[in-house]
Amino acid sequence: MHRLIVLLAALASLPAWSAVEVFATVPEWGALAREIGGERVAVFVATNALQDPHRIEARPSLLARARRAQLVVATGAELETGWLPVVLRESGNAAVQPGRDGYFEAAALVERLEVPATLDRAHGDVHAAGNPHVHLDPYRLLRIGEALAERLARVDPANAAAYRTGFADFARRWRSAIGRWEKAAAPLRGVPVLVHHGSFAYLTHWLGMPEIGTLEPKPGVEPSSGQLAALLERQRVRPARLVLRAAYQQAAASEWFASRAAIPALVLPYTVGGSPAAQDLFGLFDDSIGRLLQGLR
Repeated sequence: MHRLIVLLAALASLPAWSAVEVFATVPEWGALAREIGGERVAVFVATNALQDPHRIEARPSLLARARRAQLVVATGAELETGWLPVVLRESGNAAVQPGRDGYFEAAALVERLEVPATLDRAHGDVHAAGNPHVHLDPYRLLRIGEALAERLARVDPANAAAYRTGFADFARRWRSAIGRWEKAAAPLRGVPVLVHHGSFAYLTHWLGMPEIGTLEPKPGVEPSSGQLAALLERQRVRPARLVLRAAYQQAAASEWFASRAAIPALVLPYTVGGSPAAQDLFGLFDDSIGRLLQGLR
C-alpha cells in the first residue's frame, strides 16, 4: 500500500503535458523556439555553427528526428534546398510537410534582400527568393518570433497562452537589446567592408555598413587567386576597412587579403554557437557587434 501511495504521488508530480518536438534546421531557429517555448518545447537542431547550412547531408539520423517531429522550423528561401526536402519526404511524417501546420518557414514571413531580377545559375548559387540569412536583422527576427509563437500555439493549442506569454517576454527583452546594440554600434555606420560570402547582408544593412565586394567571384564559388588579386587592386581606390567571414568558412582567403591590404580580417559567429560568447540569440548579436567594434580599433 505504501509503495502504491508513493507511485501515485510521483505520477501526480509529473507535468500534464509533453514537450512539443521541434526540428530546427539551423541553430538560430532552435534558439528562437527555446526563447518562446521554454520547457514546453524539446528542440533538436539539425546543424551547427561550424557547418555550411547550404551543404548538409540528409543523414538517416535526421530522417529519424524528422519522423518524430511535431514542428519543423526552417529558413527557406532555398537555404536548405539541397537536403531538407529529402529529409521531409523520406521521414514519412505527413504533419511536417510544406503547407501543413507542422512546417514553418521563417524567410517567407519577411521581406528579403538581394532578390534577383532575373535568375541565371551561371551567376553561381543565387537564391531565387533572395538572401536567406534573415536572422541577422533583429527586427526581422522579431517578426519571425511572433509568427513562430502563433504557430506553436496552433500545433499545441493547450499551451497557446504560454507561447504568447513567452514571446511577449522575449520581445520586451529583445527590443531593449536592440536599443543598446544600435547605440553601441553607431561608430560602425558608413564603414565599408568586404565579405567572404553574402552571409551578413542583413547585419550590415541594419548597421549601415556598405558591403563593397565579396571574396567569392560568384555565390557559392570559393575565392580564386584572380578574384582576390582584382579586389586587392580595387582596394587602392575604393578601400574596405574590414573583411568578414563566418565561423564555418575557411580562413585562407580572408587572411590572405587582409594581410596584403593591411586591414583586419574578422570572424563573426554568424549563428548561435559560432563563438564561445554566442550561446544564445542575445550573445550572437552582442559578440558580433563587439567584434566589429574591436576590428575598428
